[in-house]
Amino acid sequence: MDPSQKPRLISALKREIPALSPRLAQVAKYILDHPSDFGLDPIRRTAEKTGVSTYTLIRLAQHFGFEGFEELRAPFRHALVTTSAQADHPTWIAGLQEQGEMGRAQAEAALNSLSIVQRSLHQDGEKMQRVVRLLLGASHVYLTGARASHALAYYFHYVGRMALPTLDLIARHHGSALDDLNLAKPGDVIIAMAFAPYSRETIDACLFAQERGLGLVLISDSEIIAPEVKPDEVLVASAVTTHRFGCFAGAMALVENLLALLIQQGGDAAQERIETYEVLRQNRGAYWSGRK
Repeated sequence: MDPSQKPRLISALKREIPALSPRLAQVAKYILDHPSDFGLDPIRRTAEKTGVSTYTLIRLAQHFGFEGFEELRAPFRHALVTTSAQADHPTWIAGLQEQGEMGRAQAEAALNSLSIVQRSLHQDGEKMQRVVRLLLGASHVYLTGARASHALAYYFHYVGRMALPTLDLIARHHGSALDDLNLAKPGDVIIAMAFAPYSRETIDACLFAQERGLGLVLISDSEIIAPEVKPDEVLVASAVTTHRFGCFAGAMALVENLLALLIQQGGDAAQERIETYEVLRQNRGAYWSGRK
């Protein structure tokens, strides 16, 4: 099988998804978000996961020129066979699994976190370099994330502003992100952090930024958070979880990776800014040092 077939198919799915019917678009987004599961699962299991009929899956395959579901799935299955590698489980996982129901739940959650961190850090090096260059070259960098994603955005801003002095966390003072984008202009960039369920405020900020001609970097669990949102770059972090809410371990690892690159590329100027922040905090007694 041609190893380039999967990347070409993914590109076609991204390109076609805005024009697909709602049910076909629902399946296409699932494939983009969960390529490994799609490569492994039979047609009935995929239908259950996507909430559509098996006929809908066949129609999507035929839309892209395949005879049936198996032909559509084949490039994803082939990629798993040829490139996947399973890390050995740490010995302490086995110990947890022997500690009753709660131990097994802890082991399952731990394995899930280890897995999604690895998947989230598996980013294309050239793409990461493009993102770093885009941020460092921007006149102003806005950063937004609502609800649970706000915690990631806040941390990224807290550290990132030392390497990227133009970084600005919005919305400020519990207002609207759109208020803070009012003076944004071409040459500026917005970083949007969005994990399902996607905040309407974040999507509105992305669309507004696009209208203003800003560059858009999306950090998300999916390359497609809304059909109208067209990012310049997308960094996808897995948020698969063993509980009802998304697991942000992978997203945090990705954010840390991006921060490391920004600080490294910031050079001496970034190091000097970090030093000034540390001196300021030490002089102002920001850190507890105990009784002398």
